[in-house]
Amino acid sequence: MRDKLVTLSRAQAGRCAASWKRRGLKVVFTNGVFDILHAGHVMLLAKARALGDLLVLGLNTDASVRRLKGPSRPVNRWRDRAAVLAALESVDAVVGFGEDTPARLVSALRPDILVKGADYALEEIAGSRHAGRTVRIALKKGYSTTGLIRKLGKG
Repeated sequence: MRDKLVTLSRAQAGRCAASWKRRGLKVVFTNGVFDILHAGHVMLLAKARALGDLLVLGLNTDASVRRLKGPSRPVNRWRDRAAVLAALESVDAVVGFGEDTPARLVSALRPDILVKGADYALEEIAGSRHAGRTVRIALKKGYSTTGLIRKLGKG
């Protein structure tokens, strides 16, 4: 098992990313809410990690999730979402961010590769100007946290 950094502050993540890049490691960044982890998330994260040496995941804080998704979200608290994500083989570090977009976090990290789902148009991807390149990954069809929540409501 490899050493994991688990959760980092924005400042810590920025210092780590700079250090990794000085050592010639390729830093990949992606972000999201990841409220109820499903196979689509796991696939996206594995594909993102395969693009480089380290994957840093920006995770929306609970307050930002409420602003973006509504008062009933998140289903799981930040601390719990971060613990689950940090346990994944593909994720090297988790960094919280409270803004509606991760642009400031991407600016602090300056990753070699910024990854988002292909449901985002390239020009919609926040922070892309601060990354070496931006990669869009096709999403696994039929997987959505919002869809899972709807399905549970019908149960």
